[in-house]
Amino acid sequence: MPKVLIADDVGEECARILTKAGIDVDFRGKMKPEDLKAAIPNYEGLVVRSAAKVTKEIIEAGTKLKIVGRAGIGVDNIDQEAATKRGVIVMNSPQGNMASAAEHTWGLLMAMCRNIAQADASMRAAKWERSKYQGVEVETKTLGIIGLGGLLSQYAKPFRMRVIAFDPVVTKDRASSLGVELVEMDRLLAESDFITFHVPLTDKTKGMIGAAQFKKMKRTVRLINTSRGGVIDEKALAEALAAKEIAGAALDVYETEPPAKDHPLFKIENCTLTPHLAASTEEAQVKVAVDIAEQFVDYFNNGVVRNSTNLAGLADPSLTPYMRLAEDLGGLAAQLAAGRVKSVTATFQGHISGFEVGPIT
Repeated sequence: MPKVLIADDVGEECARILTKAGIDVDFRGKMKPEDLKAAIPNYEGLVVRSAAKVTKEIIEAGTKLKIVGRAGIGVDNIDQEAATKRGVIVMNSPQGNMASAAEHTWGLLMAMCRNIAQADASMRAAKWERSKYQGVEVETKTLGIIGLGGLLSQYAKPFRMRVIAFDPVVTKDRASSLGVELVEMDRLLAESDFITFHVPLTDKTKGMIGAAQFKKMKRTVRLINTSRGGVIDEKALAEALAAKEIAGAALDVYETEPPAKDHPLFKIENCTLTPHLAASTEEAQVKVAVDIAEQFVDYFNNGVVRNSTNLAGLADPSLTPYMRLAEDLGGLAAQLAAGRVKSVTATFQGHISGFEVGPIT
């Protein structure tokens, strides 16, 4: 019987589903790094959220560890390179908090447009400053989405907004089906009245928005980031806001969490800030707990891997072209299927049949 450690505040549904499937579960909640490192040698699986840091040292201590799962979309708190070297699968649950994150993004956008947080603070200070907090409308404005997500683009439609997006992995047909125009980054920066970010933190996205990019934007633009801290250069953002190079910003994520008490954005009034709340709804926490539990059950009981973020890296390097082909074929099959796919049979012939083809399947 495989043993799984839940080392973060993951919904109780996760433990319930794992236990029902015959998996031995140890729910510890948030753990100190040293306690997690001491405990991990006893487990084949580890489930975390964002608080636990699954470092190289912890992964190397996990001599039995086969899989690490993040109940949520981001995996930047897991050392994927170390996991891959040890043959440990890393997976996330990207669908469970999509609605929650999109709703929070939209809430920040509207709050920023109407200065809701600032006006509330003013009222609580017994002030009446109607003219100071005059807002702007979103109707007919252009929303630029970096990392196209279907939900947010759909929220914009009832407000009669034009939506454009930059996303190098989304096809024009897919964007068109959502009523979105795909554009290059520079054009998005130049034409958008609002820009939202929905990308992971990688070497390519880290600091992707800085001083040079702010100069390409309208002075009336407003930014919303609920994806990952570090995507926007926060020092450059504070300087752009203070100099009125841009009109406003709303952040839910930060380069360091929690931010330092003297963070420059704290002193800027045209910046709305929340403490990483995008996925923090009752419903989202249930969904991600259920999703990651079901993925673990699929892995331990059926040998099926879903939503792995490093599986290709675990395969024989000779398989890399075939892995890419398998992804393309899977995507094509999903589009051609008349209904929900229940099973897939993979047949291998020729040179490839001599390899371990499990990762491709």
